[in-house]
Amino acid sequence: MYAIVNIAGQQFKVAKDQQIFVHRLQGEEGASVEFDQVLLAVDGSNIKVGVPSLVGAKVSATILTHLKGDKVIVFKKKRRKGYKKKNGHRQQFTKIAITSISL
Repeated sequence: MYAIVNIAGQQFKVAKDQQIFVHRLQGEEGASVEFDQVLLAVDGSNIKVGVPSLVGAKVSATILTHLKGDKVIVFKKKRRKGYKKKNGHRQQFTKIAITSISL
């Protein structure tokens, strides 16, 4: 069984006991979160498609940890003008474990 769920503005294909990285969520480590924007659910040959989401369907997850991604270097330059800017950015993520998918 798997589902496609909208988490923090992005769509993820999730299954039970799967661990995924999503954009930073509110909540402490070890807290339980629920996502109710389930767009599609597949259980064997039974496929349910929401318009736009399934009514009453939920995906439950547990927050494992908050962390930062790899550094991305942002470098801007204009040739022959002496203009150079170098910045770095580290995106903040949350690692969650999917505990259940209920229809």
